[in-house]
Amino acid sequence: MKNFEAKEGVRLLYNPFLPWYNSGEEKSMIEENVKSLLKEIAGGNACGEKVTLVAATKTRTAEEIQRAIDAGISDVGENRVQEFREKHGKFSGAREHFIGRLQLNKVKYLVGKVALIQSVDRYELAEEIAKRAESLHTVQEILLEVNAGGEETKGGFAPEESMEAFRKIKELAGLRPVGFMAMLPATEDEKLLSPLCDRMRSLFDAAKKEDTHVRYLSMGMSGDWRLCLGHGANMIRLGTAIFGKR
Repeated sequence: MKNFEAKEGVRLLYNPFLPWYNSGEEKSMIEENVKSLLKEIAGGNACGEKVTLVAATKTRTAEEIQRAIDAGISDVGENRVQEFREKHGKFSGAREHFIGRLQLNKVKYLVGKVALIQSVDRYELAEEIAKRAESLHTVQEILLEVNAGGEETKGGFAPEESMEAFRKIKELAGLRPVGFMAMLPATEDEKLLSPLCDRMRSLFDAAKKEDTHVRYLSMGMSGDWRLCLGHGANMIRLGTAIFGKR
């Protein structure tokens, strides 16, 4: 298994919000962070798979997002529909994802405009996305959101129900489930996180055997992405590690 500890010579910079901090320094910080991250993940995950880095752009401006894209980011993910609508079309050069909680009445603003909706956390939502996609004569790619830690405060399918949900959802016309997005507990306890990550990888592998469209296990954010890559994630969603603290 690969060790994804920070490597010598690979330095991630964070926005210190110092009084003399200016846009030129911010541009350099984002560029250095992106290049350092891309260098570190270039060798793939623990399974030898290519890793997709999604820049999580919640509260970030279109200008900041464009700087990240210019530095090498190929995928960006928005958490809020309103922010997506405000920023859509104001930057270029990257695939857009939606990675936040999605209400049924806001599905219409995303389908056909984003490459991937990662946060499909219930069958009712999948049905609504499928309905909208069919009306647009398109196929929307999605991930099933899994509440990996069984936390009451988070949405998502229970791990033990996710395979059945995957099989059911993939029968909906207008939808193409291509993997899973894991919601992990907010902790640095590797003894807790490691078995949850392994269970998610097993779920991904099982779905992949049944459907060749399955290709993404989105698991890992700024605080735990190295651990997740070490347990088979092939897509990570990073905000602070790219843009600095909000």
